[in-house]
Amino acid sequence: MNMRRLTNKELEIMTLFWHHPGGQFVKDLHEFYDEPKPHINTISSQVRTLEKDGFLRHKSYGGSHQYFPVLSEKQYRKEFLTGFVRNFFGNSYREVVSSFVHDDKITVDELEDLIRQVREAEEQK
Repeated sequence: MNMRRLTNKELEIMTLFWHHPGGQFVKDLHEFYDEPKPHINTISSQVRTLEKDGFLRHKSYGGSHQYFPVLSEKQYRKEFLTGFVRNFFGNSYREVVSSFVHDDKITVDELEDLIRQVREAEEQK
């Protein structure tokens, strides 16, 4: 799957789905927002876009639609990161880590912890 990046507002809506499992109606999503709440029509429009783009599906109940996420938050992160690494780092995770090292975004302790995790994962294979 070639996953596009969600906008901040779309990610906010998807997070509501991921953190409130079981499917949601637009009016339910509206209730999860803090004040000032976005207009319900704005939420509805964004939900329809998310469905059109394959992030949500729905079940119809008369004139109402209950929406469900197509993928989990973990699946989205994995798909997005895979595409990001492929598109911007030549499919090299080493280049990603190297970029963090050169930009002082990761410490030696964090790198050592990553090495430990890699070794543990290899031992479990």
